[in-house]
Amino acid sequence: MKRSLSIKKIHTDIIEKEVFLLCTKAAFDLPDDALNAIRNALEKEKSPRGKTFLEQYLKNAQIAKEEKIPICQDTGVAVFFVELGQELIIEGGNLCDAVSKGTEKAYKETYLRKSIVTDPLFKRKNTGTNTPPIIHTSIVPGDKLRIMFAPKGGGSENMSALAMLKPSDGKSGVVDFAVKTVVSAGGNPCPPVIVGVGIGGNFETCAILAKKALLRKIGQPHPEPEYAKLEDEILEKINASGVGPQGLGGDTTAFAVHVEYFPCHIASLPVAVNLNCHAARHTEITL
Repeated sequence: MKRSLSIKKIHTDIIEKEVFLLCTKAAFDLPDDALNAIRNALEKEKSPRGKTFLEQYLKNAQIAKEEKIPICQDTGVAVFFVELGQELIIEGGNLCDAVSKGTEKAYKETYLRKSIVTDPLFKRKNTGTNTPPIIHTSIVPGDKLRIMFAPKGGGSENMSALAMLKPSDGKSGVVDFAVKTVVSAGGNPCPPVIVGVGIGGNFETCAILAKKALLRKIGQPHPEPEYAKLEDEILEKINASGVGPQGLGGDTTAFAVHVEYFPCHIASLPVAVNLNCHAARHTEITL
């Protein structure tokens, strides 16, 4: 006797609706980990000017939540990390189209700033929809659909960097590159920042790792002790730089450093640093 198997299905209308909610929530509600990072920094910050900025960040987040207005006027590039269970069936259309439609609806109906141009070089005409979004999709075991969303502002993104180091550069090379990237950025990425560091893979993989590292809860250490120690070392050196809140001096230049890594070629040591401003907007849902 054959056993009938029930295959889980999700309609694209549901995906579109949930993406709409993710976009609006990220724009208006600063997550608890970001709020706690600001509060913790406020307790430790010695600079009067730095304290003032941190207090303003908290007040700004409160106003945004209460009045349903964007935390920052730069509501960013819509970046999604999507984990699609291999046993799940998407009904009603294309997954990426549903994500794009939900993004467009959110940015139009809640009056979020549209920041995407059609052509990066010659015809820089605004799409008027903040689409297409950037979607990183991976196939995972199971029948769940996990959608992680992070609107990425231009100020912090523009200060990010990638280097193809030599294996002989080792840990010190990675630390020096990460610290130099943050310190050289000064106040441009609206510090205190969260620093995503991607190590390994290849040219494009390390950049994606650095971006995905920013989705981790702020200050959550890497599960492997060596990499957790590396995060602490980079963070300590960044905060010793004195760049401080908004780049105007202080003890807190970064809230956290998050490292992710991937195996790489024997002749390579790719490293990417992706910065996020103090308004670390991120939301997710599992369907």
